[in-house]
This record gives sequence, C-alpha cells and structure tokens, in this order.
Amino acid sequence: MTIEFNCPHCNAIIAFDEKHCGKRARCYTCGQLFIIPSKDYEKPQKIELKVKKTEPLPGFYRAVFVDSWKLFIDKDNAATLVFVIAAVCFKFLLGRGICCMNYISYIVVWGWLLGFYLNIIYETAHEIDTLPQIYLGTSFTFLWYIISPFSVFCFTMAAVQLPFFIAFTLVQNSDMAAENMQLAEMVLQLIFVFNLFLFPVAILTIAVGKDITLLRPDYLFAPAFKALRPYLVVVGLLVAVSILEMQTRPFEGEYLSLEAAYLVLELLAQVVAIIAMRSIGLFYRHYSCYFRW
Repeated sequence: MTIEFNCPHCNAIIAFDEKHCGKRARCYTCGQLFIIPSKDYEKPQKIELKVKKTEPLPGFYRAVFVDSWKLFIDKDNAATLVFVIAAVCFKFLLGRGICCMNYISYIVVWGWLLGFYLNIIYETAHEIDTLPQIYLGTSFTFLWYIISPFSVFCFTMAAVQLPFFIAFTLVQNSDMAAENMQLAEMVLQLIFVFNLFLFPVAILTIAVGKDITLLRPDYLFAPAFKALRPYLVVVGLLVAVSILEMQTRPFEGEYLSLEAAYLVLELLAQVVAIIAMRSIGLFYRHYSCYFRW
C-alpha cells in the first residue's frame, strides 16, 4: 500500500510504500529531511540538521569498506538495485543501436545515474543509510531528472577546472620557445590533475550545500587536506570507477561469453560507483568539522 502526504517544507506531494513508515527520507523537490508517516496525508515530522561537529567522527574506513556492502543485501534496497541493473543493461544493449538510439540511451541512463549518485551523496551525508528511492515523475520531471544532474556535474567540473582553462588560454596566446612550451605543458597537466583531485569535495559541496557560491578554493582545500588520508580513499574509489568504465564497451553481438563479461564489468563498475558516492557522503558525515560552510 502506498502512503501519500505533503512535504512539511514545500508542500509537494510525496508517496512511499507503507513498509518505509518511520524511516528517514527527504523531499526530492526541496531536499527537506523528514520521518515517513504511517497514514495518508499525515504531517511528517521534520528532521532538523544536527549542530555541526567540532571533532571528526571515528569509523570512516569501516563505514566505507564494511558497512557499505550492507546496501546490497538490504531487502529495502532491492527495488532500487533492480532498477539500476535494468538501466545498465538498457544502456549496454542499446550501445550500438540503430540511428541515434545509442546516444539517446547513453544520455538518458547516465543522466539518471548521475542524479542517483547525487542523491546517494546527499542522503548518506544526512545519515540515511539506504539507497535513494526511485521516483521517475511525469514526462517533464523525468526529463528534468536527466538534464539537471548532467548540468550539475558539468558545471562543477568546469568550476573546478577554471584555473586550468585560464592557464591554458594564457599559454596558447603567448609566444614561447619550444623548451618553455614543453615546461608549460607539464605545468598545465599538473594543474589539470590537481583540479581533478578537488572534484570529489566540489561535488560533495554542491550535492549537500546546494549553493554554487560555496565552490570557493578555501572551502575546498580545508577538508581535502585536513583529512587527507580518508580523502585519498574517496579519490581512489572514484579513480577505480573511472578505470572500470573505461574498460567497458557496448553490446556488439559477436561472442556471447565475451559480451557477458563486459556486462558483468558494467555492473561491477556500478557497485564500485555506489560505494564511491557513499564514501563522499560519509566523508562529510565524519569530517564535517573541517567544512567551513
């Protein structure tokens, strides 16, 4: 049975299966946290954010490498995991589709997955230890759920790489000798890699803070370097996801055993991606004292 009620903050209509009564959730419209009520149109209890911690919370590594696996055996996450598997299979099978179907499937699936990742970061940061519920909405809201995450990730990457773009433009417009140009290219590569290093804390800032003005260098540097070792774990997981994704390829229909292996690799990449996104949220949960905002 489905329970419908209004968001206690923005009054948007929300629906959850009755089995989730009493659990923490959030409004997909405004992000308000609340306790799911037990009756239709009962006013849900708001969850106010806790006072910011003054010391790091212990247990980050256990939460990432041990507790994260509970997500994949929790029956409450079954519907979400099935949807993720279906989305990945859809993208894989239509990867070499006719006409422009491959591009459409790629954009639709990745747009939804990026939104799913942002929700994992947000909910994990606010101590919701289940996977986000699937909400497709109407045709217009579904389209927005695809476009918006793409925009967020692209904007965040562009903001983080702004120093690289500026340096690249200056180098391209300067008249340098060959030796100096080689040195400049090496410096540009270092700037690019360093900015990529800051991307996880930047996407965390946008996902949780929901304010582009928070993408200030001092806001990004402080948590990344004060909690360097756990932050390197987050970066390492994202690098692992990237490597796995680069090894995948779409369905070609030649050797079924090989195609099955590539599909398994796609699914494995999503498992690591879920853990990586959860690690970003856990980084905020455990080290929020280092975030100046």
